[in-house]
Amino acid sequence: MEFRRLGHTGLKVSTICLGTMQFGWSADATTSHAIMSRAVELGCNFFDTADVYSRWVDGNEGGDSERIIGDWLTANQVRRESLVLATKVRGQVGDGPNDEGLSRGHIMTAVEDSLRRLQTDYIDLYQVHWPDEETPLEETLSALTDLVRAGKVRYIGCSNYPAWLLAKSLWVSDVKQLVRFDSLQPHYSLVHRAEFERELQPLCLDQGIGVIPYSPLAAGFLTGKYRRDTPLPDSVRVDGVRRRYMNEQGFTAVDKLETIGRIHNATIAQTAIAWVLANPAVSSAIIGANSIAQLEDTMQGANVALSAQDKAALDETTAWQ
Repeated sequence: MEFRRLGHTGLKVSTICLGTMQFGWSADATTSHAIMSRAVELGCNFFDTADVYSRWVDGNEGGDSERIIGDWLTANQVRRESLVLATKVRGQVGDGPNDEGLSRGHIMTAVEDSLRRLQTDYIDLYQVHWPDEETPLEETLSALTDLVRAGKVRYIGCSNYPAWLLAKSLWVSDVKQLVRFDSLQPHYSLVHRAEFERELQPLCLDQGIGVIPYSPLAAGFLTGKYRRDTPLPDSVRVDGVRRRYMNEQGFTAVDKLETIGRIHNATIAQTAIAWVLANPAVSSAIIGANSIAQLEDTMQGANVALSAQDKAALDETTAWQ
């Protein structure tokens, strides 16, 4: 497993990040623990979660994913310093008016809840899950600065931020002498490119922001299970996949992934991961897994080295989609 710096920081993360949104939802605790243990055996040191995985519903506390990770850390006596734990704040975690958002009040409460569920005294990467238009950037960044200075958070990042807002956030941090976002978690794959590549990518490269894309397999479309003139798989994601990706250009991209994958003895999914990691802006690609077999297959994408010609051929199939 290769390790890369997270942006301009000195923190090194595995090129595969284990996304844990499924934990407590489509993967029970026992399965989730096995997946995490196998991921570490395969060289992964980077786990990503959020306080809304699984989501708060009807007065019952959410945070199942964080709780499962915390229980695994304790039960397996994993050396905490060997892992990079990332979680997020922003979503609704209660029925009160201040139980969501990026206000100082909510952040200070949410971080304590995440620390308790994760059974740790610090979070390596604390990310704002998506923007909060009702809270001033200075308030959010000031609260995050206090958490870093208190040692409860090591680095901060953002997710789902447009380029203008990320640039403004960096400016506020500079002018007000506050901690700055060191990472961005964007939606990015071979069939979903324009949102990141047009403005966010050059900004991240210029400012040294580490990029950790989610959905690099496009909700399963880039695994090869959705093909021309074949029955649709039984999946809860099928409607979204049909609407977003099942068109001639998308199918052409899958065909090209298959062709280039054969050259490297790699699957379609592994080649799609390799394409994301071939982008110099990317520090790590977030993958999910419901089983050890799925994890082992997808993680092999980190070992596929695409040539410049391979990447260019794939780029041509989906220019800025």
